[in-house]
Amino acid sequence: MTLEKRPLVRITQDQLNQIVRRHEMFRNARMGGARANLAFHDLSGLDLTGRDLAHADFTGSVLMGANLRECILDCAVLFSCDLRQANLYRASLVKADLRGACLKACNLTGANLLSADLRDGSLAEKERDGSLRFLVVEATPSDMQGADLSSANLTDARLSGAMAMHTDFTDAIMRGTKLMRANLRNATLNGAILEGADMSGADVRGASLRGAVLTGATLTLTELAGADMTGALTDKPAGRPLADLPHPLHELLRLHADWVGSAGHSGAALDLSGVDLRGADGLSRACLTRLVAMGAVFCGVDLSGAQIQVGQLQNGDFRGADLSAADLRGASLAGANLGNARLVGASLDYLKISDTRLVAADLTGAKLRYADLSGAKLRRADLSGADLAYADLRSADLRGTNLAGATLTGTRVTRMQLEEATGLSRRDG
Repeated sequence: MTLEKRPLVRITQDQLNQIVRRHEMFRNARMGGARANLAFHDLSGLDLTGRDLAHADFTGSVLMGANLRECILDCAVLFSCDLRQANLYRASLVKADLRGACLKACNLTGANLLSADLRDGSLAEKERDGSLRFLVVEATPSDMQGADLSSANLTDARLSGAMAMHTDFTDAIMRGTKLMRANLRNATLNGAILEGADMSGADVRGASLRGAVLTGATLTLTELAGADMTGALTDKPAGRPLADLPHPLHELLRLHADWVGSAGHSGAALDLSGVDLRGADGLSRACLTRLVAMGAVFCGVDLSGAQIQVGQLQNGDFRGADLSAADLRGASLAGANLGNARLVGASLDYLKISDTRLVAADLTGAKLRYADLSGAKLRRADLSGADLAYADLRSADLRGTNLAGATLTGTRVTRMQLEEATGLSRRDG
């Protein structure tokens, strides 16, 4: 066995553009296209913003400081790549091979790393006699120290043994993520959704997990000394458990539907205030008009298509919940946490009670970081003081929406939409 480091090929931006154009032709099955083979290239500082490089080969390459913002790298081979200080903001890395990659100080904010592989890795080639010639001397774990993965999607990603000290995973989606033996010392995991994650043997000492969701997470032999777990959701109920309800939930839902349909003459109104509804079934497309559920925990619950007009949902926890196509006209979600919630096509319009009375949806002070509100109706909704950082508002109807004091950092929204909203200063627009 011999040890060797292959020399890198440095190319210009123009040469890289030609390779990428041919790769995009290959991806579109056009004549003259060819898969990009950029293994062992020096691409440091070059620009690949928004380009489609899915299935490209970057094995052993250096992309230090490269701009890969919103680049498509699904199933790409980034084995043992040097991505230090690279910009991968909202890049798509679904099923990418990042074994042994160095991601120090890399910007992966909002990136999609679904099922990506970030385990240990070393490079080797076979000689003619069958022996191995190692191109990277030592087998090293993926190194993401100091990287920013806030709100990144790491669902089912493999990070076993990864070095992630001082790494920012704030509001990241990490359902089913494999973190066995990972070094997460002093990492920030505030609000991270770690449902079903395997953190066996991981070192999480000194990390911040404030408000993290750890439902179903495996914590066998996990080092948690000094970790801040304030407000974290575990398998223990965060409020009144469903078992404490006077009747089974499905029976209470039936009684509430009767109450709504009979204008209060039969059935019984439903009050779920303070109840932990994680794991509850039967809420999708349910009749929940005038539901009272202040401070309830709906984290990860499927409420798609539900009828929740004029619901009293103040200060509820809806992180990661599915509210797509839900009817929330006139509902109050003041102070609610809807981080990473799915509200695609949801109706948060005003509700016309009579010719002279309108009830607007109230989302004052709500947390909507990274929420998907694409196609949602928000006419006259009050979002004053709401946190919409990095939320997706594409095609949302913002006519008359009050955005006074709202945080719009990184929000996906057009100038035309903002011009239809109210409460914004010229600088905000």
